Amino acid sequence: WRSTGFCVKFAHPATLPTHSGNADTGIAFSSAGDAIAITSNLSPFVFAYPWSGSGFGTKFANPATLASSSFGVAFSPLGNAIAVAHNDSPYVNAYSWSSSLGFGTKFANPATLPTGQAEGVSFSPSGNALAVAYNASPFISIYPWSNDGFGTKYTDPGTLPANFAIGGVTFSPVGDAVAIGHFGSPYITVYPWSDAGFGTKFSNPASLPTGTIKGVAFSPTGNAIAAIQSNDTIINVYPWSSSGFGTRYAFPSPTFTGDGEGVAFSPSGN
Repeated sequence: WRSTGFCVKFAHPATLPTHSGNADTGIAFSSAGDAIAITSNLSPFVFAYPWSGSGFGTKFANPATLASSSFGVAFSPLGNAIAVAHNDSPYVNAYSWSSSLGFGTKFANPATLPTGQAEGVSFSPSGNALAVAYNASPFISIYPWSNDGFGTKYTDPGTLPANFAIGGVTFSPVGDAVAIGHFGSPYITVYPWSDAGFGTKFSNPASLPTGTIKGVAFSPTGNAIAAIQSNDTIINVYPWSSSGFGTRYAFPSPTFTGDGEGVAFSPSGN
C-alpha cells in the first residue's frame, strides 16, 4: 500500500487457509507486523504466517491443541500471546506466541468460562486484560492477563449488552473504554474501563445504528468510533470522547454494497 493507493497484489500463501461456506472469520496482524493470522470454520481453525515486506512466509505449524470453528483472533500487544474465539467450550483458547516459532503451549482455560459461542476477542492496549464477546448472557467477559495466562474474571458490567455479541469487542487506544457490537438495539454498547473493571455504561448514541453491528473500531487517537452494520450497507461513525458518543457523522457518499463484516482505521487515522 502506498499513498497513491493499491500496489501489485502479494502472492497467495503457499498453504492456503481452508474454509467452508459463508462463515464469519477474523484476521489480525501481530503488533510488530511480523505475523498475520486468520480464523476458519475448518480444522486447524486458525492459520498463522510470518509477514514481511515480501508478503506471506511459510505457514507456522498448527497449535498442538486445536480449537473449533473460530471467529476472532488477536495478538497481545507484547507479541507473546495469541487468543482465538471459537464455537465450542471453552470458547476461547490462548497460546504463547513467538515470532520465530509461532504457536506455543496453550494456556490453561479461564476458571470462569464464557457461556456460549465466542465471536470476538481483544487484548487491552497494555496487554493486561483480555476481552471475549459471545452469544449468551452476559455477552462479554474480561479477564486479567499476564504471562501466566487468564486471571479471575472481572465482575460483569452493571448494565449488560442488550443482546448477543456478533460484532466483536475492542478497547479504546488508551484502554479507558471497551466497546461491543451486538444484535438488538442499541446495537453498540460502550463502557468505561480501568484496572478496577467495568464502569457505568455510556449513554447510547442519539442516532442509533439500525441493524446488527458486525465490526467496531476506535480511531488511533481515540476521537472517533466506527460501527458497521450487517444490513443496509451502513457504516456509523461517531465522534468519541471521555463523555461518550458525539453526533453521528454523515454517511459516506457514494455508499457501498453488500453486507458489512468488519471495519478498521489506518494507523495514522486519516
